[in-house]
Amino acid sequence: MPGIRVITDSACDLPPALAEQKDIDIVPLTIRFGDEELVDRRDLTPKEFWARCATSPVLPETAAPSPGAFEEAYRRAASLGAEGVVCVSLSSGLSATYQSAVLAADSVKDTIEVRVVDSRSLTMGEGMMAVAAADVAAAGGDINAVVAAVEDMIPQQRTYAALDTLENLKKGGRIGAAQAMVGSMLSIKPIIEVTKGMVESESKQRTRSKSLRYLVDKVKEHPNIEYLAVMHGDAPDIDEFVDMLTAVVDTSKMIVGDIGAVIGTHGGPRTVGVTFSISK
Repeated sequence: MPGIRVITDSACDLPPALAEQKDIDIVPLTIRFGDEELVDRRDLTPKEFWARCATSPVLPETAAPSPGAFEEAYRRAASLGAEGVVCVSLSSGLSATYQSAVLAADSVKDTIEVRVVDSRSLTMGEGMMAVAAADVAAAGGDINAVVAAVEDMIPQQRTYAALDTLENLKKGGRIGAAQAMVGSMLSIKPIIEVTKGMVESESKQRTRSKSLRYLVDKVKEHPNIEYLAVMHGDAPDIDEFVDMLTAVVDTSKMIVGDIGAVIGTHGGPRTVGVTFSISK
């Protein structure tokens, strides 16, 4: 397998079929439910994760891949004949995943050149950067061209999500119990945004339907978008949301993916998100 190999981590939430089609290797994070440790998407599918969360009194915990897990992926790429590796990682502001990827790159420097790019993003925002990298690699781009494709995309990326419940923020200690209770009584639906590699509160909407319409309006604000993706945490109304988007923008190349355990732990069930890149 000549050329540049693209690697990312399982926080990217790329659908497995798309990752396979684009020849992207995914290094999994791990999820802990109490004493039980599970490998993301290998031991626990997104659907299984959401089913377990529904009956779990506490939030699961997530852990970054070890440097050894990345090293194994890099060496696998070398053994397949790759000329180099570009690894697109979960935002360094949210996880030690980037650090693990960098440490592993140093340990294989005598075997293969590895460049690690901090996506400054998460879920399908990160995933679509890996797809962009894979597209350049497939077109014959060298390691510098593949890295540049991702780095150029970072400031153009927009990622928003509508949370359906405040319960996960409460369990995770992000908001107090009283605040969560009042918010739930008032049907407050927080909108979050990924900005500068961190997750920030963007606005608060009243009712689910208003929060989803707000996301559609965010997409509509930008006429020239690329790498459009929708992600959701087992949301029963995801088809309705996709229809809402289709009515206002070109969704012919849009990807729809499941939010898995890594991001779902914090966002909670029925989260719906959208990510896209603004073309220059």
